[in-house]
This record gives sequence, C-alpha cells and structure tokens, in this order.
Amino acid sequence: MNAVSTAAGFGESPETTLDDVPVIGTLPPWLEGSLLRNGPGTFQVGERRYRHWFDGLAMLHRFTISGGRVSYANRFLETEAYRAARDEQRIAFPEFATDPCRSLFARAMAVFDPEVTDSAKVNIARIAERFLALAETPVQVEFDPETLRTVGVTGWDRSTFGRMTTVHPQIDAARHEAINLVTRYGAVSTYVFRRVDTRSPGQIAGGSTLAGRAVREPGYIHSFGMSERHLVLAEFPLVVNPVSLLLWLRPYIENFRWKPARGTRIHIFDRDTGAHVTSATADPFFAFHHVNAYDDADGSVVVDLVGYDDASVIESFYLHRLEEPDVRIPPGTLRRVRVPLSGTAGRLPVETLSPTAIELPSIDYARHNTDPDLHFVYGVGLGTGIGFYDQLVKIDVRTGAAQRWRSAGCYPGEGVFVGRPGRQAEDDGVVLSVVLDAARGTSFLLVLDAAEFTEIARAELPHPVLFGYHGQFYGDIRPAPADAAG
Repeated sequence: MNAVSTAAGFGESPETTLDDVPVIGTLPPWLEGSLLRNGPGTFQVGERRYRHWFDGLAMLHRFTISGGRVSYANRFLETEAYRAARDEQRIAFPEFATDPCRSLFARAMAVFDPEVTDSAKVNIARIAERFLALAETPVQVEFDPETLRTVGVTGWDRSTFGRMTTVHPQIDAARHEAINLVTRYGAVSTYVFRRVDTRSPGQIAGGSTLAGRAVREPGYIHSFGMSERHLVLAEFPLVVNPVSLLLWLRPYIENFRWKPARGTRIHIFDRDTGAHVTSATADPFFAFHHVNAYDDADGSVVVDLVGYDDASVIESFYLHRLEEPDVRIPPGTLRRVRVPLSGTAGRLPVETLSPTAIELPSIDYARHNTDPDLHFVYGVGLGTGIGFYDQLVKIDVRTGAAQRWRSAGCYPGEGVFVGRPGRQAEDDGVVLSVVLDAARGTSFLLVLDAAEFTEIARAELPHPVLFGYHGQFYGDIRPAPADAAG
C-alpha cells in the first residue's frame, strides 16, 4: 500500500464537530462564509468494501470562516444506502462500480424494479434557495447547510425508468435558471436538458424540458457546457447498449465500451428555444469536466474541457489500483474544441491549451462563466507522476503557463476560488483546498493567495478527511449553535 492509503486517504472520515480549528498564518479579513464539500465518507461496510473511488457513502463537510477563525463539521447523508450500511452492515444498492450481493433472481427482478443508490456524494448546488447534494443517479438529496442534516430527496426528472443525471448543473443567476442534463435509457434513449426557475421554491423536479436528442448508444456524460447563447453536449465514445443497463448484470460503469471510431460528437442547442443548432465530430477523447464555453465572434462555440486520450482513467480509480505503490493516474490536460455553427465538414481538431496535468477544474464562476475573457483555471495536478494528485495548479488558458503549489507528502483536493469583494483582477482572491498530510495522517484546510499561488494560512484538523470531489463556497452560511449540530 502507498502512503496515501496508509494515511486513511481511502479509509473512513469520522463524524465530528470542531468549534475552533487551529489556524497557522493569517486569514484575510474579508474571507467570511462556509466551504461546503461532498464526497465519500467511508468505503467499508461490514465485511464488504466498495470497489471504486466514485463509490462509497456520501458525507458532507463544512469549514466555516468567521472573524479570522475556522470551525468544522461533517456528517453522513441520512440516505437509504447509509441506513442499510449502518443498521444492517450491508451494501444495499448498486453504485458506480460496486453491486450488492444479489441472487440471479434478484438481478432479474431488477429489470422490473430498478434501484440505484441514493448516496448523493459528488457535488453541491444551491438551487431556489435549497441546498442539494448531487449524484449521477436520479435522486438528489436536500440538506441543511448549517447543521448538515438531511432534509429530503428530489430529482431533476419525474420519468420513472432508467435515468441518470450530470452532477454539474449550470446555474445562471442573472437569468434565474438552473439547467441540467438527464439521460433517459430505453430502446431508444434520449438526452434531455431540464430547466428550473431558481426563483421558485418548488422541487427541482418541477422544472421543464428545454431540449432533447434521441440516441441509440448513449455515452457516459459527467458534465456539459454552456455559453451565453448555447448548450453544449459533448458525447464521448464511451457508450452503452441500454439493454445492458436495464438488465443490470454488472456494475453501472462496467457496461460501457470505448468505441474511438465514433469520435467525440458535440451537439449544440439554443439556450432560449431548445432548438438543435448543429452537431459536429471531433477526434476521439474523453472528459469528466467541462471548464468553460463561449460564443466567439467568428460564429463558433468554443468549448474548453479537461481531456484524456481515452477513458482508461476510470480504470485507474479502482481502489485496489490506487493502493498500489507505483500507481500512475493518466494526466488530463486542458483541451479546446471550436465548433462552427454552420458549414461544418470533417473532424474537428482538438487543441491542447497547456501540457500541465489538471483535474477537478474550477474557475471564477461568479464573474467569468461563459466569458471569452476567462484567463485562469484552478485544479489538482500530478507533480511526480506516481501516486495520487499531489499538487494544486493554476493555468492561464491564454498562454498555457502554470503556477503550482506543492508540499512533500501532501495531497490536495479540488481548489475552490473565492474572490475578494470589489476585486478588479480576475485572480484577486483565494483558493481553498482540503489537503491530506500523509506523513501526519491528518488533513487541513489550505488557503492560497490566488494571484501569487502561495500559502497564506491553513486550518489543521486532528484527523484525516477522505478524498472527496466537489464543493462550493457560500458567503452567507454561518455555523449553527453547537446544540443544533449534534
């Protein structure tokens, strides 16, 4: 086993509440609010273990910064998957790459009564003043951002059979709308964009269908792009025969097949009307995360993603592989595809914007989402090439130049940009990341100056935090009283 797994990087995060986390350095006086994060809280249930980094039981984390001090709390989502694990010591629902132990009869019955996990462990979003833990499954879980208590469940789509959603909805505060992409599986599957009016306090399932496109072999899609005028659906050649999913004879992702001859198909839709504008095919590549998209003056839509040459990165995230001493994760790089809205011919080239490895990308969403003048992308990177993500990076998309933060034996999570109020420069602010210190077996909240990309403070926890995925910073979330968070 490597240093990361030995330090409980793939073990378990204990539930706890800390009113005053020791801070080294000085926090900016303007930095007030809460970083909410989501990810797996444990991979072990009784005698069984989940198989993949994308599996596990959902746990929420809250780091609250106020008056130069930091408090912390975490809590498992109270889902059916969690209750079965806690009370019955069993994995009860299919996950991304883990299936519960089921008889052949039970697998056959799953065709008529399909069940997937409600462990919404991937991302967090605030939609219509409701805080949601998001997953790729149909079920999204509402929670209280102060106490982290589970409130209830909802979903993007009321259709009743075979559907998955992306975990990165696009939220446009100016237009009061949130949009997400749902894949409905069937004899002929359909990609469906769903739109919610964020001024409505109703459930997100009360939204409307904006656009759709039929497909026979749907792709695995983790996110989608949005420009000022268009929606971007990048359909990578990691595809599935829907019958395989409906039979559910193997874990979800293991039904998908890499078919590079298809290329990467990019579909463009009008944001206002939902009309299909154009489709084009690029050279084959794979991506989890869109970074930005914008409408260019030359009549094209420019799409930036973190791309891979193929989908083998998914295989590298099986836990047994991550625990190997010489584990190597394929490096993702910032890539750009320019999609003409008319006159498309031949395969579109895919441009690499920077050779620096990056994943879990983040930008200044508040000011620069859909902006052609976006300069900086933040993310985790691979410094040594061996082991887990071991550095934070900041890449200038204009020049490809990169800045890095790295500390020996430390493994950072997603870097979340928080802008200073009244800022003029795009990188005037801080980047927050939850970092595992493998040598000490603990984690800390890292605060970087976003412009210089140097450490200005850290808040040290007495225990490790399991590697998670995504989070958001909210300036108006403060800690609940100690007796309310118990």
